[in-house]
Amino acid sequence: MGNVPFRYDFVGSFLRPQALKDAKEALDNGKLSQEDYDHIVDEEVVKVVKKQKELGYHVITDGEFRRTFWHLDFMWGFEGVEHKNTGNGVRFNTELAVLDDTYLVGKIKAKAHPFVEYFKFLKQFEDENTVAKYTIPAPAQTFQQMIVPANFETTRKFYATNEELIHDIGVAYQDIIKQFYDAGCRNLQLDDCTWGAIV
Repeated sequence: MGNVPFRYDFVGSFLRPQALKDAKEALDNGKLSQEDYDHIVDEEVVKVVKKQKELGYHVITDGEFRRTFWHLDFMWGFEGVEHKNTGNGVRFNTELAVLDDTYLVGKIKAKAHPFVEYFKFLKQFEDENTVAKYTIPAPAQTFQQMIVPANFETTRKFYATNEELIHDIGVAYQDIIKQFYDAGCRNLQLDDCTWGAIV
């Protein structure tokens, strides 16, 4: 299909089906192997793609079912980025949204990104009526993550200035966007919540 973008679109981040939530809990508790978990995720992606096609959408996504977080998982695919679950997060009213601490352990560089492999799985379901779309957090989102107060001191160990950090993020994104392009991706959406943070 050559008529991308369409008159309407959706992000394609869908609520996790119960089977996927149960499988994630079993994986985390050591009751399910990574291989078996990945197989269940594949099955659930197939189902959500089928549903999108049945509803007549011209864009298909994998529901972002392979992610723990909409943005951080992408950052974990860079060299120089580490993460761990410390029970920290972002507070919304009285509820804490638990997020993995995500921080620098070196300079940011691109490497073969796992999201590109996830896209390749999705792309096989394209047909004459549908185009596979993938979403990644915008470069500004990655920049913001590395300069939040909790990360600022660590980031300064590797980057003396914000300009150097921005440069490396930009170069890394160029590389990964090319990886998506080479995998046949023609609809890549960059999601950016930094505007909200600024406001």
